[in-house]
Amino acid sequence: MPQSIGLIGKVMVLSLLISLAIKYLVPFLAIPATDTVALIIVLLPCIIMMGLLGWRTVQANGHNPDH
Repeated sequence: MPQSIGLIGKVMVLSLLISLAIKYLVPFLAIPATDTVALIIVLLPCIIMMGLLGWRTVQANGHNPDH
């Protein structure tokens, strides 16, 4: 149980840091308001997760071509 509480605490702190970075640091970036940038921002998290989960699946199968 203490491990799960620690994990929840770490996730909450990381979430807080990310939200503060978005609120205070991102406005200083010169990101143009174009359709391409919006599409990249929307699709990038899905593409990153797809890559990470695919990599994890390959690692779990031990590079076995039968799976």
